[in-house]
Amino acid sequence: MLLPRRRVTLLTLLAFAALVTLWYLDYIPELSSSAAIPWSNALPTNKATPGNTTLPSPTNVSSTIISDTRPSPLPKPNSDKPTKSRFSSGQHTFGSRVFQEKYPVKDYAKFNHGLPLPLSRLQHIFEDEKPEEKVRRLDRLEAVKASFEHAWQGYKNHAWKKDELSPIDGGAADSFGGWGATLVDSLDTLWIMGMKDEFEEAVIAVMDIDFNASNQELISVFETTIRYLGGFLGAYDLTEGEYPVLLEKALEVGELLYCAFDTPNRMPATRWKWKEALEGGNQDAGEATLIADIGSLSLEFTRLSQITGDMKFFDAIQRIVDVFEESQSQTKIPGLWPVVMNARNITFEDSRFTLGAMADSLYEYLPKEHMLLGGRSEQMEKMYEDAITAAMNHVFFQPMTPDSRDILISGGAFVDKDFNTHIDPVGQHLGCYAGGMVGIGAKLFNHEEHMNMARKLVDGCIWAYDQMPTGIMPEVFRMVACEMNSDCNWDAGKWKKAVIESAKSHLKDDEQNKFPSDEALFNHTIATKHLKPGFVDIWDPRYLLRPEAIESVFIHYRLTGETDLLDTAWRMFENIEKQTKTEYGNAMIDDVTVRNPKKQNKMESFWLAETLKYFYLIFSKPDVISLDNYVLNTEAHPLKRPKAGGDEIPRYYR
Repeated sequence: MLLPRRRVTLLTLLAFAALVTLWYLDYIPELSSSAAIPWSNALPTNKATPGNTTLPSPTNVSSTIISDTRPSPLPKPNSDKPTKSRFSSGQHTFGSRVFQEKYPVKDYAKFNHGLPLPLSRLQHIFEDEKPEEKVRRLDRLEAVKASFEHAWQGYKNHAWKKDELSPIDGGAADSFGGWGATLVDSLDTLWIMGMKDEFEEAVIAVMDIDFNASNQELISVFETTIRYLGGFLGAYDLTEGEYPVLLEKALEVGELLYCAFDTPNRMPATRWKWKEALEGGNQDAGEATLIADIGSLSLEFTRLSQITGDMKFFDAIQRIVDVFEESQSQTKIPGLWPVVMNARNITFEDSRFTLGAMADSLYEYLPKEHMLLGGRSEQMEKMYEDAITAAMNHVFFQPMTPDSRDILISGGAFVDKDFNTHIDPVGQHLGCYAGGMVGIGAKLFNHEEHMNMARKLVDGCIWAYDQMPTGIMPEVFRMVACEMNSDCNWDAGKWKKAVIESAKSHLKDDEQNKFPSDEALFNHTIATKHLKPGFVDIWDPRYLLRPEAIESVFIHYRLTGETDLLDTAWRMFENIEKQTKTEYGNAMIDDVTVRNPKKQNKMESFWLAETLKYFYLIFSKPDVISLDNYVLNTEAHPLKRPKAGGDEIPRYYR
């Protein structure tokens, strides 16, 4: 029996409505998310704000952040790489600007389909602390917070909304676009330390940042990503979306940075002439690009896509990841990438390799991106495995020390014209992050045998700290590398010979006949460079307020619960505070090899964003910024990890 035409029409409409509803739920961000609802205020209405600052009215705040939410085919569930979703636009808006791309993307990479996978637990299961341990921990915690408050007050009073405080004379400097790097970089630290009033005052201040304007012609895409984009996203995640203006500003930065990818091969111009580009000028990727600059954007761009649903950001960095994956086995040291690449022609011909400066965060982000993607990218795991295997064989070395200490330093390597590989036993403060990275990789990818290597890398930096009269390690130094699998016993003659050879290599032409004997040159070098036994040379004796050593100490403590690291961290903090504190904040110092180094009038934003944050976190309860809940970007901004389990697939994995 045929149904009446009217009923058929009704059923058809109902079916159509159901299909539309399913499509909407699958591809449009959940209505319960603060990322998808109109912003009626930049700050929570139930929160008091410092001072008498008036919050913006709804008409003054952007009402949407979702830009590209068109339907696309579901990816294959077993694919190792993200699949592509069809989309074509080429026009992107941020602030008052409309940027028309010359090389628009037609296929956006999309997250792999399915639930986040259960990953190995990272953090040690800590026992309840004893009363005396708690008292000691809280005393140390308050001392670190007091140091932060002192430097923050100096910045607020003398450099508010500038990039940096000049800590000796109370001046200010703009080094990173003039958009208030310290202000943005410090947001999540303020929140973690419970400085809520100061945090909300800072949130109000960042509303005035205009990312359409800067007096600098050239900006670093890398630094802008890790400090500004990472700073906004970390604070947004940490406050669980209660301050939507943070996401609005993150999107402003993301939209700006995305324009740097408008090149013929979609590799970004990392040292970016942004004004020329936005005015329609041609741009191209660099022919001599540092791999850290181009390879360390993945966490921030991925998280921005996860929150907003706009896949263009993830697509942008996934293209870079694919380039690195495809080249990894074809470099002069397979598994590693040379410090410099040609991003315009996609070649990796350089012969210098390191996990330190100019390369560091590329490697750091491999296991972290794996976590942020919920374990659904085998690509990142394989890249990390290949890199760490090569690093073990060519970069990590045991230095020869007077006490034959069983430690490791993350050095470098180079390949000569005959394609022979040589270790370069140069230690860097920047390389101290490696101990934490290896520890995370050991736990995450179930390589427990790597935990011992991770601890040796951490101990190598601790040893370097303890050898200096200031109790702080230098920026760059050189040692003697022991042969792999040797006993590595101390040999004073071998060390002395290495010191002399290094000194000779740095003599100028008019200095060649200055020293009557090698012994005279050796004594002169030891006296002028203040070399302790074990150190062949100290190329850069400064301390720049860097965080990498305490970063690895903190991470290894959270991974293992080894309590000796608490005393190590406290010793490091006391020495740094003693040597760097000024009337207005903390200053870099020129020479850690002397007892009373001179201070330099510079305090980079990472002092508040990273160094003091890590010192604070190691003395906090272990559940504060748990490594199982957050991924820390290379500027220590906590990005929320997807949770495994449950029946609901997060919208960005559908």
